[in-house]
Amino acid sequence: VQLVESGGGLVQAGGSLKLSCAASRRTFSNNAMGWFRQAPGKEREFVATINWSGGGTYYADSVKGRFTISRDNAKNTVYLQMNTLKPEDTAVYYCAAGRYSYGTTSGSQYAYWGQGTLVTVSS
Repeated sequence: VQLVESGGGLVQAGGSLKLSCAASRRTFSNNAMGWFRQAPGKEREFVATINWSGGGTYYADSVKGRFTISRDNAKNTVYLQMNTLKPEDTAVYYCAAGRYSYGTTSGSQYAYWGQGTLVTVSS
């Protein structure tokens, strides 16, 4: 079981990036998916989650209104559209597959993790 993130990079403040996470198993269409991030010297934090159908989403306050999580179950892929990026969004972003159909903000409720993709926002 693998999750592979892509789409990270260097962007100026105010810019946009779209992250993708491809899962190796179609069974992930039954599971919630989430995005987390870890900035240098800080603990991993929750960013966004989406339920199995894509009909329900939840965001951290710090990204609400700027980031959008979505999924395409036919492609076994989850996305994170990031707009109006700020320097404090700089981090390694990880996607994760939940243990259940509905996501949570707790990393312990996610069974599988990708290797991460680095997002750097310059001021």
